[in-house]
Amino acid sequence: MIKRLLIVGFGSIGKRHARVVRKILPRVEIIVLRHQSCDDTLNYDIYHCVTSFKDAIKLKPQLAVIANPATYHLNISLLLANAGVHLFIEKPISNSAKGISSLIKVCKKKNLKLMIGYNLRFLNSLQKFRKFIISKALGEALSVRAEIGQYLPSWRPNFDYQNSVSAKKELGGGVLLELSHDIDYLTWLFGDIIWVNGILEKNSKLKINVEDTAYLTMGFKSKYNKNVVSANLNMDFIRHDIARNCTVICTKGTLRWNAILGTIEVFKKQTNKWEILFQDKKDPDSSYQEEWKHFIKCINNNISPKVTGQDGLRVIQIIDSLRKSAKNNKTLFMKKLNTKSKFLII
Repeated sequence: MIKRLLIVGFGSIGKRHARVVRKILPRVEIIVLRHQSCDDTLNYDIYHCVTSFKDAIKLKPQLAVIANPATYHLNISLLLANAGVHLFIEKPISNSAKGISSLIKVCKKKNLKLMIGYNLRFLNSLQKFRKFIISKALGEALSVRAEIGQYLPSWRPNFDYQNSVSAKKELGGGVLLELSHDIDYLTWLFGDIIWVNGILEKNSKLKINVEDTAYLTMGFKSKYNKNVVSANLNMDFIRHDIARNCTVICTKGTLRWNAILGTIEVFKKQTNKWEILFQDKKDPDSSYQEEWKHFIKCINNNISPKVTGQDGLRVIQIIDSLRKSAKNNKTLFMKKLNTKSKFLII
């Protein structure tokens, strides 16, 4: 049983995890590790707030949530893993692939659970969307169109976007890292990526030093499809309407998932119209609650999480490769060597 939990970083996502965990584990003692004032922890039923790792580890947490900027994830995670603490790392696992394999090895050696916070996988609507694709009710998937976008200054209305993680390269900002949920769920839906091509741009006048727009094309190959599925993914910080959706063109019709509305729609060539297959209830915390229930179950029953450290590494490898593709204006193909994926420019 988890009796004491550490949250590293207490920004908006750290606060959300504190609120959600309190519902799942009402008796857990929550410790917060941060370098700022602890005044805003008072409304979250926090057991203790500390400002150094040494003080945090003295309190003997069994599980830690890593919710500080991505560029700091690996250092604190390795310290905690070596101290025998289970890890829930908010996405992305890091800002580059360097050092991630070492963390995975430490967790495996010490039999620690390591899960990455790609909570979209726990959305009921996306789970049903995946099952529908796998069932081939509309035949083989042929092509995919996906998009994710929201105007950065509107993300956190009471916070200056220029000071946010999203806006700063040194903290792991930019659309590729901040919106990497969508790269993760596409690999979950369609399998291994065998090639990538990326265009990264800063199109707006936002005061940020990272890309605000990405135009990505990727090729997927999985056991569910005979053919390679090509997917276009557009990501941005600049659109004023909020969008997160995925359209899958199949041999017998088209499927469409809208994460904002929680809907799955189908267009069948027989009826020549769109029909709603499923609509979920609107609850912004539901996916976080489900991922936490799952992770606690993994710890208590010694089972592997649905979103592993290796999944987190794979997303970062894809992002690193998309950056190389954009820089070199070339497609990058994946080649498997000794079961480890590497990307080669051709």
